[in-house]
Amino acid sequence: MAENQRAEQSAGTAAGAVDQQALDEVVRFTSDLIRIDTSNAGDGACRERPAAEYVAERLADAGIEPVLLERSKGRTNVVARIEGTEPSADALLVHGHLDVVPAVPGDWRVHPFSGEVRDGVVWGRGAVDMKNMDAMMLAAVRRWARGGVRPRRDIVLAFTADEEASAEDGAGFLADHHADLFEGCTEGISESGAFTFHAGGGMRLYPIAAGERGTAWLKLTAHGRAGHGSKINHANAVSRLASAVSRIGAHEWPVRLTPTVRAALRELAALHAVDVDVESPECDVDALLSKLGPSAQLVAPTVRNSANPTMLTAGYKVNVIPGSAVAYVDGRVVPGGEAEFRTTMDALTGPDVTWDYHHGEVALQAPVDSPTFAAMRASVERFDPQGRVVPYCMSGGTDAKQFSRLGIVGYGFSPLKLPEGFDYQALFHGVDECVPTEGLHFGVRVLDDFLRGA
Repeated sequence: MAENQRAEQSAGTAAGAVDQQALDEVVRFTSDLIRIDTSNAGDGACRERPAAEYVAERLADAGIEPVLLERSKGRTNVVARIEGTEPSADALLVHGHLDVVPAVPGDWRVHPFSGEVRDGVVWGRGAVDMKNMDAMMLAAVRRWARGGVRPRRDIVLAFTADEEASAEDGAGFLADHHADLFEGCTEGISESGAFTFHAGGGMRLYPIAAGERGTAWLKLTAHGRAGHGSKINHANAVSRLASAVSRIGAHEWPVRLTPTVRAALRELAALHAVDVDVESPECDVDALLSKLGPSAQLVAPTVRNSANPTMLTAGYKVNVIPGSAVAYVDGRVVPGGEAEFRTTMDALTGPDVTWDYHHGEVALQAPVDSPTFAAMRASVERFDPQGRVVPYCMSGGTDAKQFSRLGIVGYGFSPLKLPEGFDYQALFHGVDECVPTEGLHFGVRVLDDFLRGA
């Protein structure tokens, strides 16, 4: 037996927690949930209810009382609470979303909603984003029910709708209208953290998210003088918009390090034996990133704000100059970078183009020196002693943004052990999304270990 497999088995046996039934269930639940098509194109047509009912039935089978809640018909959320052994302790929210982004079957090697298990891999949309975590949550708490196990503090489970769009029917609805269900929750965990990142030279990292950049999706509108396409027109709305979009796309944003990103750079530099003082104002961050090899991918998107033009709309006939033109920009903002982002966009758009938020959400930060982060680190490294946990900030966002309205500090922690060459991040919203069954086994062991003692 390989050294890492022995470590996992030994840790799992010592914890006396995850049994073979839980290992079987985490794979089956992942596959079953994938087969329930919950594609969310953002047009309101998604129906998460069949997946929510599947989750609710498995909670109820374990004696855990689920509450099903909807803002819109068929957009169903599931919430349940498991009481801990220390009633005075702060509660922990564990949440996963039930919707997925759409997939075109013809582009895939395996049908995206087959949930097929082949050669030790579960295939399909949601395998990593994030029906795998939903399945881990279910498998872990059902194991507790079979063994009479109770966590130290209350655990609130939330399976949400609409995360892949606005979250208005999901976490936003729950936070705004059902805050009582999350009473006592001070921290939460969810997707995009504690997965294996192979950094070269046999180094295995497990990045745990302790922050998210804010969402700043913008609508730009240029106004001008409509007219005939054959006439000279210095007030052409399309030209004005194109100039603004070009300036935005070419803009070089300055480095703005947050505490989470500083911690990530400090730990990565130490692991790669790079002698640098990250705290020094003279630190050349881009030069440092060039010395971190593949590990730089974990940090590079979050050392500065960003703004990428993504959509253009103008005109209705080739020989007619329209009076207005519209563009959309996907902006992302580091914690504390909101004012700079707005000022910069004012300057880049100029006097002839207006902009407003099409959709906006806050940036988040969580402490990396907290007992909860230390507990997550310990659980991962208990099951992979050669692995190293590092903090990082997500470049995108999760439902943690909505739950932050309730004062809940969010971490990205959905553990998976992945083989070298398995590009986890590329599979998010990508083609041929899949997850190894052994990765799910590792994940449910780590999740169980953390949740029982956190």
